[in-house]
Amino acid sequence: MKLLVLLSRFPFPLDKGDKLRAYHQLRYLARHHEICLFCLSDEEVSAAAYAAVRPLCVGGLHVQRLRRPGIARNMAQALLQGLPLQVGYFYDTRVQRRLDALIREFQPQHVYCQLIRMAHYVRTYAGRLPMTLDYMDVFSTGMLRRADQSSWAQSKVYGHEGRSLLAYEAAAFDWFQSHIIISEQDRQLIEHPRREEIRIVRNGIDTDFFKPRAVPKTYDILFCGNMSYHPNVDAVEFLALEILPLVRRTHPAARLLIAGTTPAPRVLALASEAVTVSGWIDDIRDAYAAARVFVAPMRVGTGLQNKLLEAMAMELPSVTTPLANNALHGRPGQDLLVGESAAELADGISSLLTNTELAARLARQGRTFVQEHYNWEVSANQLESLFEGVKASG
Repeated sequence: MKLLVLLSRFPFPLDKGDKLRAYHQLRYLARHHEICLFCLSDEEVSAAAYAAVRPLCVGGLHVQRLRRPGIARNMAQALLQGLPLQVGYFYDTRVQRRLDALIREFQPQHVYCQLIRMAHYVRTYAGRLPMTLDYMDVFSTGMLRRADQSSWAQSKVYGHEGRSLLAYEAAAFDWFQSHIIISEQDRQLIEHPRREEIRIVRNGIDTDFFKPRAVPKTYDILFCGNMSYHPNVDAVEFLALEILPLVRRTHPAARLLIAGTTPAPRVLALASEAVTVSGWIDDIRDAYAAARVFVAPMRVGTGLQNKLLEAMAMELPSVTTPLANNALHGRPGQDLLVGESAAELADGISSLLTNTELAARLARQGRTFVQEHYNWEVSANQLESLFEGVKASG
């Protein structure tokens, strides 16, 4: 099948959740399909990144650079047109013309669009081309949750954007014949009467790559991720400022490692004798291997936490919140520990630092859990089945 894939970011390196999902889906889909990748980038793409992705795209690789002056102009236009700023950031009429020309030339048999921020580029092809939309997770809910936690002025901006996204997510549904999303929890947040038609396609985990390492433990607690992403910033502030002090009442020497790309100023400010902020790590497995317990105290955001899959695959006993586990579907007390308040999360961490038998059992069961439930090949097979069953209605 000639498959046109539309992405809002270049899918390498794997430093963001959408890039991770896209890259591994491309890797498996490329075995049976002629993929033409059309993606945007608001930063320079390295030669190493091109080298990692180009072999997967025998139908062509097209990268459209978005630059700051144009982004600002496009967001202003989106605001005037009543579109979400999330859409305006990525939508450019110059890029639209190039995509239209590519569609005429490549003549895809199916269009696979990741995230609603790219849906605007193919809205005029509704009914004319077989198309699938990957919502991945629900931006509107993430923005509305952020509004609830913000100052009065910020809450007005985030609230407006959240409501705009909510309407846009529903409108975009009707442009595509098929739709996928990362979890049942996210599907129920789509405000469309036919949302039950959205298929759940989970992420996977490469358990040959993410596997246990027998190395000395230099940190007690680990959090990792894109450290400029608001849900991660909120979670790590919660961890460092509220949870860690409670843990240190029983474990005074407990140390926290915050690892991940582009730490925001608020994250850098958390550094102390007890807290290390590493920034980018070439091999994130080094961070997982160096820690005794992984903690993902997510309070806002949507979707699946890939960081939990990676930690559990490396047999790192994990603690998280109901918000994150509702998407993961781990069994509390068997695959991982779950708590909501700072005290509950601190108790879970302390119990794992104290009870080595409990920590070892959760570590083993956590890896078994992700091996059984999160598989990239299974996800890709679900996508292929969906593509083959979709026909243009026009």
